Amino acid sequence: MATKTSGDDTTHFGFQQVPLEEKVHRVAEVFHSVAGKYDLMNDVMSFGIHRAWKRFAIEMSGVRAGQRVLDLAGGTGDLAGKLARRVGETGEVVLADINDSMLRQGRARLIDLGLAGNLRYAQVNAECLPFADNTFDCITIAFGLRNVTDKDAALRSMHRVLRPGGRLLVLEFSKPQLPGLSAVYDAYSFKVLPELGKLIAADEQSYRYLAESIRMHPDQETLKGMMLQAGFTACDYYNMSGGIVALHRGFKL
Repeated sequence: MATKTSGDDTTHFGFQQVPLEEKVHRVAEVFHSVAGKYDLMNDVMSFGIHRAWKRFAIEMSGVRAGQRVLDLAGGTGDLAGKLARRVGETGEVVLADINDSMLRQGRARLIDLGLAGNLRYAQVNAECLPFADNTFDCITIAFGLRNVTDKDAALRSMHRVLRPGGRLLVLEFSKPQLPGLSAVYDAYSFKVLPELGKLIAADEQSYRYLAESIRMHPDQETLKGMMLQAGFTACDYYNMSGGIVALHRGFKL
């Protein structure tokens, strides 16, 4: 699935077509708006199941003491905090996000949890990561890749900064696989989620965009193919909650 969906100078923002240069700004507005209620909304709209999805991603990461990890689109630090405990004092986790509001929320949360010594923070664009080649043992990106304008460029950039033997884990909403689940999921996504956003975060439109952005994201097999094209090997994926969410994993030789 190509990132650009119509011509050379437009892309999708949810179901809308917008100029390429506008998407980053529009996505930024969404996350500036929801940053303060992001964690609460994750719990409410997933019934808390997002915590199990993230635990599985961390287990599959194979991260261990002394390693260096990049948590892209790390938001409020759910993964980064747990990864920091795993790498210990001799390792390092870089919590990175393109959105400064989300990054501030994450930094404040992790400091409140007493995590500081092995954590670093960076405001970055996943399409052009400002790190040297072969820097990280592991890269995680949870529920962030669908918001990237040029996903192919981002995957190539992630591959470049991984060390040989390193692995990428992409946790993202995907295509339901169980019979009948898609209809139920659509009804929940387009009717219930925007109402929850309106009631809890005072932002109906951002959660309508969330539902639309999920539908525009590559399905399981397509994303696996994109990872292979970017240079990753031994790529596989694991469906969770009937395929509503999938964890993709790939390695750098």
